Amino acid sequence: MTGTDAETERVRPEDARDGQAAPTDGREPDGSSDPGAAVRVADLHRGFGEVTVVDGVSFEVDPGTLVSLVGPNGSGKSTLLRVVAGVLAAESGRVDVAARGVRPVGYLPQQPSFRPGFSVADTLRFYADLLGPEAAAEVDVDAVLDQVGLAGVRGRDVEALSGGMTRLLGLAQALLGDPSVLVLDEPASGLDPAISAHIFETVRALADGGRAVLLASHDLVSVERTADRVLVLDRGTFVADGSPDELVRAADADGLVDVFLDAVSGEGGDSEGQGPTVRTGLETGRDGGERQ
Repeated sequence: MTGTDAETERVRPEDARDGQAAPTDGREPDGSSDPGAAVRVADLHRGFGEVTVVDGVSFEVDPGTLVSLVGPNGSGKSTLLRVVAGVLAAESGRVDVAARGVRPVGYLPQQPSFRPGFSVADTLRFYADLLGPEAAAEVDVDAVLDQVGLAGVRGRDVEALSGGMTRLLGLAQALLGDPSVLVLDEPASGLDPAISAHIFETVRALADGGRAVLLASHDLVSVERTADRVLVLDRGTFVADGSPDELVRAADADGLVDVFLDAVSGEGGDSEGQGPTVRTGLETGRDGGERQ
């Protein structure tokens, strides 16, 4: 499978007891309407072998809001996003997703890739067909491409796309099936400032249109400009939570970059005496990317 082939599965509500994302119909057990959160995460744990990566986090994402997950490399951001998206099972805890579309969650991995030899439009049509005949018939490929800014290259082969265009095609794929929740892992990493700004503006517009958006990013300037709420993750737990303005004011900082450095560097070392988390994270990134 390619990077975008990891489709979010529909998970039965009873599976949420084992940490799987559970799409619901937006109603409480007593049948009453629930106008609240689109995503609810409670006491979520996930590790790999003896390494704990996500350590008992809880949070909610409301419809129409953009929540940004930030933290050093190796802090557990990608793992947390995969669990929320239903791509990865949790060890314990609960994830509830309000499913109001054909797909409850649209997921964009860090590095989406697509099979060469097919055009942008044909590739998107292929993924639309995977939703089933009825849902596929409702997909307007041209409209989705226009929504993310790729209408002008609909006939271009995917291998001829730039890195930014490939990321936008991944975002278009995540939008198929009209999911109420988008989970985006570093949607603008490694891109030039113009395409990065376009991606964040597009994502902001999607949130303003009513979707709940949870994304991870190291682009703290864009996060500060567009996010409604920021969750700072360090060593698998949240060390800061609030709107960008709230976090900056509380830290008496000049911007979100200073908030990040203050929240995750701290004093002293990690459990193995390797120094501040931010330094360990950066060294991990140099050695080959984020640890899960």
